[in-house]
Amino acid sequence: MGGEQRWSRPARRRRPLRAGLVFAGMGVALCCVGVAGLGAWNVQVVTRASGPVRETADEFLRQVTAGDTDGAYERLCADARTRWSEIGFTSWVRTPPVVSDYEIVDVSVATRRGRPHGTVSVKLTRDSGATEERTLSVVNEDGGWRVCGDPY
Repeated sequence: MGGEQRWSRPARRRRPLRAGLVFAGMGVALCCVGVAGLGAWNVQVVTRASGPVRETADEFLRQVTAGDTDGAYERLCADARTRWSEIGFTSWVRTPPVVSDYEIVDVSVATRRGRPHGTVSVKLTRDSGATEERTLSVVNEDGGWRVCGDPY
């Protein structure tokens, strides 16, 4: 008989299920890291925005109560300025009972379609003594925050 047979390694059993589970686990871990990173980014954007949103609403309302309608009009977003002329806004703000004082009750910032927007709850006091709660919408526009919608 003749020649020697060459040595060969015994056949290894394949484990496709184990390999599949390893890859699936790595994919899930990668997704978790991505979701956590996105969540941290979202929290950071919202947290950094609440101060400027409050300041924008505060300045707008300070100008309204002081009668500086030109300054308040400049703090409106482009959409609100297309719906209100400067003269119309001034007459609306000066129509009795006018706002004599305000208190910012709550500020919340969220993201919509990846863009931050704010909502400011305000308690307005009219010169007649009546009080009412209103909500100001504040949007990020042209690198700054602006009051949008009908302010009150």
